[in-house]
Amino acid sequence: MKIIVDAMGGDNAPQEIVKGALRARKELGVELLLVGREEAIRQVLQQEGQSDLTGIEIVDARDVITMEDDPSTATRRKKDSSMAVALTLLKDGRGDALVSAGSTGALLTGATLTVKRIRGIRRAAMAPVLPAGKNGVMLIDCGANVECTAEYLLQFAYMGSFYAKRMMGCERPRVGLLNVGTEDTKGGILQHQTFALLKEAHEEGRINFIGNVEGTNVFDGSVDVVVTDGFTGNVLLKGTEGVIKYMMKSLKGVFYKNTVNKLAALVLKKDLGLMKKSMDVNEVGGTALVGISKPVIKAHGSSNAASFFAAIRQAVAFVNSGIIEEITAHIDDMKLKTE
Repeated sequence: MKIIVDAMGGDNAPQEIVKGALRARKELGVELLLVGREEAIRQVLQQEGQSDLTGIEIVDARDVITMEDDPSTATRRKKDSSMAVALTLLKDGRGDALVSAGSTGALLTGATLTVKRIRGIRRAAMAPVLPAGKNGVMLIDCGANVECTAEYLLQFAYMGSFYAKRMMGCERPRVGLLNVGTEDTKGGILQHQTFALLKEAHEEGRINFIGNVEGTNVFDGSVDVVVTDGFTGNVLLKGTEGVIKYMMKSLKGVFYKNTVNKLAALVLKKDLGLMKKSMDVNEVGGTALVGISKPVIKAHGSSNAASFFAAIRQAVAFVNSGIIEEITAHIDDMKLKTE
């Protein structure tokens, strides 16, 4: 399997990106297509003592998309950027998946325009897996589509269900619609319309829709896929990240407060480490762009080598999962019956 890497994307590129890719080459056995400024990539390879370039190819791309660039036009205006070249390579079949820690908006727009969506999918969605329960919970969408229609959300539910089954190990994924209450009549027009579509799909045995869920249900293990519009999803995601950071910082302050608490921390060190690991973004790696015709993983912008390695590991699992093929096979189920 060959993974295309946007070596210049992210806050710590190319050093941490290339280091993470090299680890993936060693531990996962993947071939690498490193895209970016060749001299910068080779410098990192040299620093890491990587003289054997078997299974590693470098494609020179002189430009870089920055956070200041307009996401909607970045890959078109900067055609020689590492991200734009990487997307073209994926479209042309030069690799099996693409991983980038660059601009989220530019990657999503570029993937949509260059690699294209799966035929019949109205909008691609960003679908992170959050720490909850045994397998985690998928949030779809988390920011790609601020304004949505009921049809978009219906398709998100199907795509999320396929992902949860094949990537998260959920035999019969429980799909919930994020709302301001669990009663069937809660929410606005979008929620009412989406609820009706999801209920119908459930009654036909196509998805396991459990009804409306509130924000408090997202992390209690009662749902596997949470469906919402990108605006609401992004607020939930960023709020969750903030709470986790605050909680970990506060917990650290408690255990460093005095000698007795420090001793207690030593006793609980193993369990605290496991809890921290379960909430660590480095363990997840990135977010899948679900609905794109080929696997694209958005790694965290602040990715270090460990986080980027995890993103490549996720890309490998995505390629092997058959999710894209399953979505393609069920497109007719995901369309409104009036069509």
